Amino acid sequence: MKNIVIAVLVAGLVHAIGWNLTREAIAPPNVVGTLNHVSYAPYRANQNPEKGDRPVPEQVERDLRQLSQMATGIRLYSSTGGQEIIPAMARRHGLNVSVGAWIDKDEARNRREIESAVQLARANRNVRSIIVGNETVLRKEKTQDELAQLIRQVKKRAKVPVSTGETWHVWLANPRLVNAVDFIAVHLLPYWEGVPADRTVEYAFSRYDQLREAYPGKRIVIAEFGWPSRGYNFLGAVPDPLVQAQTLRAFIAEANRRGVDYNIVEAIDQPWKSNEGSVGQYWGLLDAERNAKFSFTGALANHDQVTAKAAVALLLGLAIAAFGLRRRNVTLGHALTYAASANVMAAGLVAAATYPFEHYLNFGGTMMWVIGFGLMIPLTVITVAKIHEVASVLFGERPRRLIEAQAPRIGAGPAPKVSIHIPAYREPADMVIETLNSVAALDYADFECVIVINNTPERDYWKPVEAHCRALGERFKFVNVEKLAGFKAGALNEALRHTDPAAEVIAILDADYAVTKDWLKDLVPWFADPKVALVQAPQDHRDGARSVLNTAMNSEYAGFFDVGMVERNEHNAIIIHGTMLLVRRRALDEAGGWTSDTIVEDAELGLRLFRAGYQAHYTARRYGFGLLPTTYRAFKTQRERWAYGAIQIIKKHWRAMLPAGRQLTARQKSQYVTGWAFWLSDAFGALAAILNLLWVPVIILIEVLVPTVALTLPVLLAFVVNLLHCILLYRARVRISERTILGAAVAVMSLQYTVAKAVLDGLVKDNLPFKRTDKGKTGAKKRTDVVLWETVIGLGLVAAATWLYTFNFSRQQITEMNVFALALAVQSIPFLSAMVMRGLERAEEHAQARGVTLRELVGLYPRWVLGAVARLRPRPALKAIPRLRLPFAFRAGAAKLRQEA
Repeated sequence: MKNIVIAVLVAGLVHAIGWNLTREAIAPPNVVGTLNHVSYAPYRANQNPEKGDRPVPEQVERDLRQLSQMATGIRLYSSTGGQEIIPAMARRHGLNVSVGAWIDKDEARNRREIESAVQLARANRNVRSIIVGNETVLRKEKTQDELAQLIRQVKKRAKVPVSTGETWHVWLANPRLVNAVDFIAVHLLPYWEGVPADRTVEYAFSRYDQLREAYPGKRIVIAEFGWPSRGYNFLGAVPDPLVQAQTLRAFIAEANRRGVDYNIVEAIDQPWKSNEGSVGQYWGLLDAERNAKFSFTGALANHDQVTAKAAVALLLGLAIAAFGLRRRNVTLGHALTYAASANVMAAGLVAAATYPFEHYLNFGGTMMWVIGFGLMIPLTVITVAKIHEVASVLFGERPRRLIEAQAPRIGAGPAPKVSIHIPAYREPADMVIETLNSVAALDYADFECVIVINNTPERDYWKPVEAHCRALGERFKFVNVEKLAGFKAGALNEALRHTDPAAEVIAILDADYAVTKDWLKDLVPWFADPKVALVQAPQDHRDGARSVLNTAMNSEYAGFFDVGMVERNEHNAIIIHGTMLLVRRRALDEAGGWTSDTIVEDAELGLRLFRAGYQAHYTARRYGFGLLPTTYRAFKTQRERWAYGAIQIIKKHWRAMLPAGRQLTARQKSQYVTGWAFWLSDAFGALAAILNLLWVPVIILIEVLVPTVALTLPVLLAFVVNLLHCILLYRARVRISERTILGAAVAVMSLQYTVAKAVLDGLVKDNLPFKRTDKGKTGAKKRTDVVLWETVIGLGLVAAATWLYTFNFSRQQITEMNVFALALAVQSIPFLSAMVMRGLERAEEHAQARGVTLRELVGLYPRWVLGAVARLRPRPALKAIPRLRLPFAFRAGAAKLRQEA
């Protein structure tokens, strides 16, 4: 408990310091008095003028009353659509108005806009100018001459100055337009030019001075200046609430000092402006609820917002850390690592949860956030669980329950009789015979062996096995049932019916496992404790070094048996496997034998025995060696069965994991729920990848804001944790080379889609058929590719990441987009890993067909290329090819090339 308290306090303190570092305070120039003008769009947060929504007079009245306390005037951009009421209302509040006439390619609307603007100017003496068009030339909807003609028409009818709003470079490039207006209404928006905030004011006035030099004597009004408070960066321009306050106050102070007329864009945030990129909604001095974003005098800080988030994050981090470490006797290093990760995850969850409260989300953005945050929660839980396991292995105590030596005998009398059961379905006879020979050589006095051949009519499979059992003697019982229901569970129950009544322990072997002679001698004594119902030894494989593919698969298995099983054993919660397993017969009978309502009868039996109060023991020592799946397809099929079976177990036993359940201890529940979460993590990972892939066109074409914390950072963090989880634990427990660890990582990642599909099938389908794992020489090698969907999704993610990055690089270089592109690239790795595994298998098949090893095949490739080129040249050139010295070529390869030539 002391270590836990220290760890939680230290992690919380560091967490609080981290939040404190995000606190900022600035002291920009004070703005005394009212502003010149502000742009005003009279719409509520839920209104959209593009959908025909019109201003609500009561809301306009309240807005103008509030704006009259901030500015001397307002700028409008349209004179129709309900905005005709604004100038008269503004007059009652003492506000000047710059009326706008929206100009585009709709000539009928243009005429209505101009007519309304002219009439408003005539009817309201507070209308001080008319702005005909807004960036109309910039949008290429009118030429300078066409727009100049419209301006001259308005000037003839109006008694107030007339201009148009354009950016500085449009004014410089169109002098005839300058001649047509009464004054230059220039838009200076450094954000859209990627100017960093600290250079914005200087840059804006440098462009202002450039216009003064180009058009001396012409009145110039800065008709738009502003800075967004949220959204993507544009090159070096970064939106931020404090940056907005700093920039605007500095600009207004400088404009006042120079005596320059200006208009701030804009008065109020406009959530409907999602068509203006990620920042279009966030230019207001007030938010959409009409709350001021900042004060124009005094120092400014974000302390309140940071403090609120920090408080919630600290409490959440404390809760996660305390919950994960409860009822544990942990070292300080283990507790510190876990508590630190819990606080990091808590900070991320709070940042993601507050995203909708700081941004305006339309339907698409809301769905994106909901899905992202929904996936973030389980990914966070799973990531924390993996960090927990890493901390336990690296910094925790040595395993205490692991069988590391022969158990001392308790009591006197003969050793219990053991009945070894070997189910076999269409297994190669020579492989089964090798297993039987290893059983016959066991150094244990009292055992029998029951082999059950089931659903195998082909005589070539079972006839030699029957003869060999007869030759081995009466201890070996051969049972052949042509039609047997219940898959492997049915075969094991059939074996029980042929078991000697005197047998106290049942041993389970797969048909491909050759055992060492001391298997029973070392492990059966652990049944001297009547509470023990199970003793499990790990799986291993005698063909693990046969090929690169086999080495990768074998290493992937080793990680589970040397890491996961050892950790679960400490809490009496191991996963039972249907080979190298010893079971107390009485406990098996009490539990109802083997059940066939799941396709993982072994793991399901283990959970039933734990619920009955029995204990299990595990040893990491190898007592038997089987054969790996024959093909990568078989490797996937086996994992698909395990994942589907895990979902079946969840559906059958989930109530036992509830707090009210009393059959399992809290630690057993934790281990089972964590193990199930690891299966689900692959499903969540694949789902997140597919959803992110589908979202890329929306981001590019519509420029929807990416909720970075919810959609990208969890993916990247989970990948890093998974990678470290693999590397660190393999180095600590499996003790294999870095190259072999890499192979294991590729193997486990390659199964993500397979597991995800199996999890989905388990959730929506019942009673899928049992699929055997081809081993030895069984199973025809199908030529159809087994990684079709992994290839489609993996290459799709790579293409999407490339598209997003190149699109972003050529435009805004938005940090969030680059992070999202990186997340897509990372999400492609598991799918590409499946392609790598299948590629290795195809390459090894190719090498085997040519009678060389894979390494020799790699050495041959350069010579084959050179040979092909040489065939286009005179024959003497070909003879010189074998004398070339390539660093990766082998003599065997060169000799084979000479034979082919």
